[in-house]
Amino acid sequence: MEPATPQVSVLIPVFNDEQRLATCLEALEQQTCPDDFYEVIVIDNASTVDIQSVVKRFPRARYCYEGRQGSYAARNKGLEIATGEILAFTDSDCIPANDWLERGVAALQDNPDCGLVGGAIRVFYKNPARPTAVELYESLRAFPQQRYIEQDRFGATANVFTHRRIFDAVGDFNAELKSGGDAEWGKRVAAAGYPLCYADDVVVMHPARSTFAEYYTKTLRVMSGLPAFRRKDIPRRVVVGQLLKGLIPPLSGIKRIMAEARENTGLEKLKLTSVVLFLHYLWIFESARLQFRR
Repeated sequence: MEPATPQVSVLIPVFNDEQRLATCLEALEQQTCPDDFYEVIVIDNASTVDIQSVVKRFPRARYCYEGRQGSYAARNKGLEIATGEILAFTDSDCIPANDWLERGVAALQDNPDCGLVGGAIRVFYKNPARPTAVELYESLRAFPQQRYIEQDRFGATANVFTHRRIFDAVGDFNAELKSGGDAEWGKRVAAAGYPLCYADDVVVMHPARSTFAEYYTKTLRVMSGLPAFRRKDIPRRVVVGQLLKGLIPPLSGIKRIMAEARENTGLEKLKLTSVVLFLHYLWIFESARLQFRR
């Protein structure tokens, strides 16, 4: 007898992240769902390390390859071969809770008209006893999935559940985007009239970025995906004006982070302030650089 078609397909794009992928796949092997309930599809996004040998260690995982760079192109490749009616998305650096699939599917079933369910994305530190400035900032600001769902109208694909029929209705991810494709797709779902739902008990853990260099790389990736930085019609004088205005220290941003950091120590608040300043000036100067590069 052939195995039953799985009800859920888990899609995981990966690029040169074999160690954390193994941890993610181990967590997916330990789900509370029956073995034949789900499949795991790993999409190797043109890695230069051996991803396939990692995937072979996990019985439930399937390997496929997408040579076009970009996680949304990779997710679209996974959609081509996924057999489940329910589609669950996470990332290679995430660690799903052992009841992640069970709770994610239940959240969809409890909201049958829902276009997507976004679950909680909780960060953890490399060394909980000595978090870095960037890790402290991530603990307050990283992955506000509830806000994404309820205000911004999308779900971060580190933790999203949806139905195949939603992709049939609104289309696949925009493979041209290197960042922000989850936001673009989620807004299409909302514009089509589907409710978006947040589920706090559908949990994945995500490592906090720990260094300024990691935040620099992330910021450039995010900026490259924003429509404003792909425009070619912004006058140079406007860019210069924005640059000069941005030289003023971000006092309102510092006040907001202090309000959020009521439980933190004085030294931790000082570290948080340094991150706010770093990110502010990074956005200002990189915005100008991207525009002048046109």
